[in-house]
Amino acid sequence: MKAVTRSLVAKTYTKRSSSLWVRVLKGWQLYVLLLLPLAYIILFHYVPMYGAQIAFKNFSPVKGISESDWVGLKHFKRFIDSYDFWRIMRNTLTLSLYDLAVGFPLPIVLALSINYANQKAFKKTVQMVTYAPYFISVVVMVGIVFLMLDPRIGALNLIIQQLGFDPVNFWENAGYFKSIYVWSGVWQNIGISCIIYLAALSGIDPSLHEAGVMDGASKFQRMIHIDIPGILPVASVILILGMGQMLNTGFEKILLMQNPLNIRTSEVIDTYVYKVGLISKAPNFSYATAIGFFKSLISLVLLLTVNQIAKKLGQNNLW
Repeated sequence: MKAVTRSLVAKTYTKRSSSLWVRVLKGWQLYVLLLLPLAYIILFHYVPMYGAQIAFKNFSPVKGISESDWVGLKHFKRFIDSYDFWRIMRNTLTLSLYDLAVGFPLPIVLALSINYANQKAFKKTVQMVTYAPYFISVVVMVGIVFLMLDPRIGALNLIIQQLGFDPVNFWENAGYFKSIYVWSGVWQNIGISCIIYLAALSGIDPSLHEAGVMDGASKFQRMIHIDIPGILPVASVILILGMGQMLNTGFEKILLMQNPLNIRTSEVIDTYVYKVGLISKAPNFSYATAIGFFKSLISLVLLLTVNQIAKKLGQNNLW
């Protein structure tokens, strides 16, 4: 009996394997297309994980990763006990929460507004104007922001002077940094971010709107009771992913916008890791890696927490 069972299992496994290879051969073009992104993920996301162990070692380039001495959580404790810890964490969290509070709902508002616009030419113009800044590089974008906020020739300061007020030097006041960073990011990303919401809105059953119109519902009422519930599953997934990336504040942009006058509010984890690990007089690779590892751990906790909350509320979640 056992021999018969084993034979049946072997035949079933062989049949499934052969059918799998048949499907692979039929769609081999798709698997070839998959090779490049798969190779990218392996090379740049999984292979570097081997080097993450230096966060728990006193890394020495002479000894190498494997031969360096283990020190456990020494570098993590050093960062938490450091004078800069609370300032850096406060800057990172406030900047990330500010960015999320502004950058998450505005693409939804834009998508709803475009969806209800009647003029096709107007809709296309708005889409083009809002999408275009996304394709400008970070360096050029920061240069544009510098010119617009220049205290002498900046467009914003010229308007302020025309209204009878003194020009404002936005780059000398550390309190303006977060708003400049967040709102310039909204300007650059709002158009591209609303695409997914427009796609979700296009998938809503038109009969729901027809029924709403017949019942006398206004556009605002249809937006509240039909459109927003329709895109809520997509929005919840985007919010979960956004929480997982919350501490990734945009290293290049912040570094380009930093100066000695706003460093008090602009120093975040990413720029601190760069300065400690690469450009300091005595680079400490282990300490910088430990800080980055700490940031990744916090991001993972945020992702799991928000995903669990979404699951309990009955919304779409990642798993």
